[in-house]
Amino acid sequence: MAMVYHHIMHLSSTSRLLLQDRYLLDGESPKELWSRVAGAVDGTKAKDFIYLMENLLFLPNSPTLMNAGTPLGQLSACFVLPVEDSLERIFQTLTHMALTHKSGGGTGFSFSRIRPRGDVVERTSGIASGPLSFIRVFDAATAAVKQGGKRRGANMGVLASSHPDIMEFIRAKTGGGLTNFNLSVGYDAHYFQCLSTRTPYPLINPRDGEIWAEIDPQEIWRACAEAAWACGDPGVLFLDEINRKNTVPGCGVIEATNPCGEQPLFPYESCNLGSINLSACVKHNDIDCDLLTYVIRTAVDFLDAVIDVNRFPVAEIAEQTRATRKIGLGVMGFAEMLILLGIPYASKEAIAIAGEVMGHVHREARARSAELGEWRGSFPAIDRSIFSGPMRNATVTTIAPTGSLHIIADTSSGIEPLFTLAYHRTIAHRTVNSVNRLLTELAETRADGSAILEEVRKAGSIQHLPLDEHIRELFRTADEISPEHHVRMQAAFQQYTDNAVSKTVNIPESVTVEDVESIFSRARTLGCKGITVYRENSKSEQVIHRGCDVCAVE
Repeated sequence: MAMVYHHIMHLSSTSRLLLQDRYLLDGESPKELWSRVAGAVDGTKAKDFIYLMENLLFLPNSPTLMNAGTPLGQLSACFVLPVEDSLERIFQTLTHMALTHKSGGGTGFSFSRIRPRGDVVERTSGIASGPLSFIRVFDAATAAVKQGGKRRGANMGVLASSHPDIMEFIRAKTGGGLTNFNLSVGYDAHYFQCLSTRTPYPLINPRDGEIWAEIDPQEIWRACAEAAWACGDPGVLFLDEINRKNTVPGCGVIEATNPCGEQPLFPYESCNLGSINLSACVKHNDIDCDLLTYVIRTAVDFLDAVIDVNRFPVAEIAEQTRATRKIGLGVMGFAEMLILLGIPYASKEAIAIAGEVMGHVHREARARSAELGEWRGSFPAIDRSIFSGPMRNATVTTIAPTGSLHIIADTSSGIEPLFTLAYHRTIAHRTVNSVNRLLTELAETRADGSAILEEVRKAGSIQHLPLDEHIRELFRTADEISPEHHVRMQAAFQQYTDNAVSKTVNIPESVTVEDVESIFSRARTLGCKGITVYRENSKSEQVIHRGCDVCAVE
């Protein structure tokens, strides 16, 4: 597709600081970074790839920016590794985890196959210590390994709702600890049958398949909500929904996701992600559909090419990844796109726009993958998939949280609403004061703009200010939006996403455990693949705080 090239976007001072701290090689400029990455991925398409990144229209996941064109050469962010009920296999996986973290990847695990605490160990006549003991070992090992020397690794630990140790797992983080793990309960279809019929739910010993005990399913649901209310963990994974939408069912059952929950994967499978900056696709108060289409199709080319040049940390990962060739194209800047369009995030119109935009992304990404499949060959496992025609990639879309990428692009993260309008962020031991750029632009047009910005710096919000109601609606922050709307927004994006959606339901400190239960139930009803809640101040360390009077570490 021909493209008219526009002027290059300028990086903000915060973006430059972050790039210097984490992404640029010694003596490298941002322009040289884009050229290094584009050339390493596919030199024949370098001009288009550079254009996307230089204009902050699309950015690949952090390992690609950090490692492309370097001796390390590991470009994927998301991995799932198997955990079998064998001491030898467990510690083999621990080694693979360390190698993956060292290369820049994050890892997910299902610990559901490990026999429960108190079960017998026949060869030694001993007593099993259970999955939590091994999760703690993995957590400690993670603390000792930095990702490519840049940052500490991250993990997701999943335990099946039917595991005998499920209650211990649910409460594992309420007293602190496991700082390098997110946790999620993996619910199966039988659990929800028992919950709806109010019948006992069997807990199954994975060693022999025998019923270990029976439990009121509501007790598990309540405990999960209580723990999430207290500390944000565990999240919820609807494994039956994940596998119902599995595009390669012949390859097995999916039991775990990457650390942020948006990428369900088979054991030893990886996926490279990238995100389109939707706010950069708004021209003259409307979405530039031609530009967006060009970005989608070029981004698919980019992410597919990454698979071929990637240097995987473990041979088994290379084999499984190349069999399915999964990619995960997502979006960021959705909240700022809505502001530029004059549409409040907390509106029915915003839900409709979410479906329209992500539907377009998914259709164009699938169409481009089909073209690549016809020209270059379909992914090798296509005979075990749902596809009847050529397809290069088993999945094409994922909604990632874009934790660092949105800072580089100077836009809102993922599909989240604005978390706050003003905050402190510490990067490379330097504190950066930030006020939302769109609000700053608005203030510059008003006589009372300085007073507005001063108040925002104190509170991180404008809802208490005597401003036009439409402006206040446009700049609502995450905890000023109802939990119901948060979930509906996630569901709108999930409808057009092959993999899953990273979305946090930010809730005020005052909400109840019953409110958290309702959020979980609503996510289930609306077809989400999982859900995570975060109650304000429920963690001792919080990445971002509202207002500029508090310092937070990014």
